[in-house]
Amino acid sequence: MYNDIFTIGSFTVHGYGLMIAIGVVAALIIGDKRAASKGLDGDFIYPLTAWTVILGFIAAKVLFIITNFREFLADPKGFITGSGFVVFGGIIGGILTIFGYSRIKKKDPVAYLDLMVPCVAIAQGFGRIGCLLAGCCYGRETDSPLGIIFRHSHYAPNDVKLIPTQIIMSVGNFIIATILLIYARKERSKGKVGCLYIMLYSFGRFFVEFLRNDYRGNVGIFSTSQFIGMIMFALSTLVFFLLPFKKKEA
Repeated sequence: MYNDIFTIGSFTVHGYGLMIAIGVVAALIIGDKRAASKGLDGDFIYPLTAWTVILGFIAAKVLFIITNFREFLADPKGFITGSGFVVFGGIIGGILTIFGYSRIKKKDPVAYLDLMVPCVAIAQGFGRIGCLLAGCCYGRETDSPLGIIFRHSHYAPNDVKLIPTQIIMSVGNFIIATILLIYARKERSKGKVGCLYIMLYSFGRFFVEFLRNDYRGNVGIFSTSQFIGMIMFALSTLVFFLLPFKKKEA
């Protein structure tokens, strides 16, 4: 794949950044529409999304540095300015931002978490298309006819057939978003939709990790993302089933 979409003078539009931007815009549009249907403040979605994106990216970068700390000490500038992130760091940072910013603005954080998680999954789906264009988050070598070959990537091995993990994750995120949007059509106890997102993402990510071939740190026999995902899956599943299955009447 080729990450440079087009260049005008000294300005280049990169596929990764473009897909991130499209994902954020899509999340805002859908979040605004869902807010109206849920009786929540649509205007609040915009600053909430901005802070969630900013602090989520910072958290994803921090966790990436922590999981690759020895390499970071050898090249701090490269790690800070490079494209390396750990998505679970972004998810954790995003959730904390939603809770913190909502509390500051005297909004219900759980209601806005439930509102935004389908939008987050959609944004992630577009973001993984950006990963495909850039060549990061690549898979293992394969002989499958479904494998993809990179020619100009700065991250993935070029000229060898690889498992298209970026496509798998992108499709998976769009499927998760669809499930959440369908599930949220009925009134649910607050927190159910948010927990379901964490459960589905953690479950899917655990298995996709076996197909990837870029180093992301490890805890024992598991990758960092698998280890964090197992904890998040267990906690979100516990909370999901502890919550009432029907929304309590006011």
